[in-house]
Amino acid sequence: MKIQSNEHEALKEYYGRTLTGTKDLKTNACCSNPGMAPASVLEILKQIDPEILDRFYGCGSPIPTTVEGCTVLDLGCGTGRDTYILSSLVGENGFVIGVDMTDEQLSVARKHQPSIMKNFSYHGQPNVDFRTGYIENLQSLGIEDESIDVVISNCVINLSPRKEDVFKEIFRVLKPGGELLFSDVFASQRIPGILRDDPVLLGECLSGALYIEDFRRLLNKLGCPDYRLLSASPITIANPELEKQIGGIRFHSLTVRAFKLKNLEDICEDYGQVAVYKGTMREHPHDFQLDDHHRFIRGKPMLVCGNTAAMVQDTRYGCHFTVHGNRDVHYGPFDCDPGLGDSSSAGGGCC
Repeated sequence: MKIQSNEHEALKEYYGRTLTGTKDLKTNACCSNPGMAPASVLEILKQIDPEILDRFYGCGSPIPTTVEGCTVLDLGCGTGRDTYILSSLVGENGFVIGVDMTDEQLSVARKHQPSIMKNFSYHGQPNVDFRTGYIENLQSLGIEDESIDVVISNCVINLSPRKEDVFKEIFRVLKPGGELLFSDVFASQRIPGILRDDPVLLGECLSGALYIEDFRRLLNKLGCPDYRLLSASPITIANPELEKQIGGIRFHSLTVRAFKLKNLEDICEDYGQVAVYKGTMREHPHDFQLDDHHRFIRGKPMLVCGNTAAMVQDTRYGCHFTVHGNRDVHYGPFDCDPGLGDSSSAGGGCC
């Protein structure tokens, strides 16, 4: 199967040779804000070489918690900033795979691996492996079916000309109950073809952005009818020339989580279930935020729909929750209200 395309070649040129650091970006669409990260991640960043940080491009902080001992896959890892953050979080008994197609980016990531492993006080084999290849074909990189606990990506999936293949591969490699957690640029409408062919707009993470409703339809087609939104922020391009080209299209940076679960439904259904967070996640001793409108307070019973019950019971979070009830009795649609912002961008399900 041929994966490499003209779009891939243009992106390799842009990220490998045109950009030498964040200072060369023409918009702020793929500029990560370190302040978005929790304090624990900011401490890890202090142990990562400045060259990695300067040549890293992202639009959010899709860093999972409760991943000690897990196998995590970072799609479009670039110079490896998020890969190394995860290396610290999974510990020496975990493993992180970073995948990227740009040799210049990966050379930076690999160059600093010995010093970062030393900074983390890892004395055995490195728990990080960087692989050169395309995120549309992870099988060619030796990533087997149902072998990954968590997949992350930071402002990269928008760049792929074959997004359906990317998501197919993600759900292939995830274990049952595994999690996809990613930040990316989404558009308020479908991008016209003339803009999609512009190498600068593509490289700046704008012209490849998915229309949010097409994203919802794509995940539903692949067997994931409910995704959840963690955060959303508007993107201000801050480049008058490119703003003129783009016209009235609005862009948002969204951080999204989705799970590989068989029993999710396309709307939230009421089975009378109640979930209680035990407060046992080290990073979340007082409460746990599943998404933008499900904040579980330690010890407090919370009515949940069937989908939410599955997300906290049938995943790696299961040992941190007690869920009362099952799906034996159905009470109709679950009455839920996002309560935050515009419901048109609030998530993949009724919740």
